[in-house]
Amino acid sequence: MPKVLIMGVAPVQEDAILKLKNLNIETHAIAMKNDGPGAKSADYFEEINIIEQKKVEKYIIDNKIDVVYSVGSDIAMPEISKISQKLNLPHFVSYSTAYDCNHKEQMREITRGLIGSVDFKEVSDENEKIKSNYPLFVKPTDSQGQRGITFVENELTLKPALKKAISYSRDKKAIVEKYVDGYEISVNGYMVDNVLEFCIVSERVTWKEYPGLIHKHKILDQKKFPLPKIKKVLNEFATKLSINNGPIYAQMKVENNEPYIIEVTPRLDGCHMHKVIKYSTGIDLLQITLNHLIYNKVPNFDFENINNVTLEFICEHPNQKIDYNKLPKIEEYLEKYYYYNQGDLIRPVNGVYDKVGYYIYNE
Repeated sequence: MPKVLIMGVAPVQEDAILKLKNLNIETHAIAMKNDGPGAKSADYFEEINIIEQKKVEKYIIDNKIDVVYSVGSDIAMPEISKISQKLNLPHFVSYSTAYDCNHKEQMREITRGLIGSVDFKEVSDENEKIKSNYPLFVKPTDSQGQRGITFVENELTLKPALKKAISYSRDKKAIVEKYVDGYEISVNGYMVDNVLEFCIVSERVTWKEYPGLIHKHKILDQKKFPLPKIKKVLNEFATKLSINNGPIYAQMKVENNEPYIIEVTPRLDGCHMHKVIKYSTGIDLLQITLNHLIYNKVPNFDFENINNVTLEFICEHPNQKIDYNKLPKIEEYLEKYYYYNQGDLIRPVNGVYDKVGYYIYNE
């Protein structure tokens, strides 16, 4: 029986842990704290910070781990690739690729000039003057989950946005990015030998009060989107970044029917979209990913129909006790999940309006 170590124990990582257990695979999990459901779901759990490489390597060697992986974590992916390369374990992308995708300035520099790229500037000083048209987005170069991101409408709010973004960055750098008008989409794809063999687009609905923060993902008729252009852009970004095999996730905006990549990463997304995709198409993207990685099983993406399916997040302000009785409820659903027990303290993730659960339902 293979032994798989999952980095992280948040609900999105628990998805992978439960899937592995359904596949009769021994599951191990590590995280800095025992503060997520994956810690209980795994066969074995230990408190280890995923960025402490020597401790992680020792755990892998001591427990004879065969594969290391994670879901929905940009921070984990470079660590996974680095350790897997060193210990000769299976992995989809190199450490260099995982690192570049985790650092927005690197990704933007490598893909500069490609169709679908967005103008940007790297900043390390909050007092720097920016010559750019407003509005624009200011982001940390190396964070995830919408942490530290600000939509800046004029020069007066630029400095606080830069200060915020730099404070959220491990490298103490921010990226100032051209604002692309249009509608937002998420793209879940899968690469096999440098070819985009699977691609499904979902409408990305954000909260009006909190620009950039996700409210809903909606899989709809794919004819609604400029799919050939989206596939071409994503495949070219994947080639340039050396994402040759495994899942690829991108956040895009479509302006005047032209897609632009906002984020791209060599992993499954952090919003449980593999569940929505399965309800919509029957394709189990998470299981395909794990079988490809662990057993080198070539993926099969045959499906006939796409059903309209929506994932809607329940969100609340952090640093208070959760009261699900006061939050919106959906009566008819395919699946429901609450991140907390009633009365638990909501941990700050983006620190503004954090996910506390979700519903999946037919639109």
